[in-house]
Amino acid sequence: MRIGHGYDAHRFAEGEFCTLCGVRIYCGYGLKGHSDADVPVHALMDAMLGAAALGDIGRHFPDSDPKYRGADSMGLLRQVDSMLRDKGYTVVNADVTIVAQKPRVAKHIEEMRRNLAEAMGIDEDCVNVKATTEEGMGFTGEELGLAAHAVVLID
Repeated sequence: MRIGHGYDAHRFAEGEFCTLCGVRIYCGYGLKGHSDADVPVHALMDAMLGAAALGDIGRHFPDSDPKYRGADSMGLLRQVDSMLRDKGYTVVNADVTIVAQKPRVAKHIEEMRRNLAEAMGIDEDCVNVKATTEEGMGFTGEELGLAAHAVVLID
């Protein structure tokens, strides 16, 4: 068994929605990024890659490569899951924390869990997604962007 941790953060940008764990949350702003800027999925992929000693998402999906411009992070998550399976690993469980003052995500968490579980080919009860604020502190507290942490256990 191996444990991996991932972290990602993106600034808010002009747009209509943020994509978090494959869910479009229409909130009147977006996230700046080379791909779809799905911050919690990026953190999760880094946790998975780290647990399997496969580097990080920058190594596999560099933002210098135009083919990843606007990429669907859920599709990339499926690719990372395939990389783990090729090495003989599967995700046992995943725990994702979204750190943001906005947008509010509580009503979307069950759909987020379903999306992540489906992409990794595991049971939904093996995936947790939660959210917290930083009570007005730091860049997330000042509503400049959002961040996410993820921890995974692979076997």
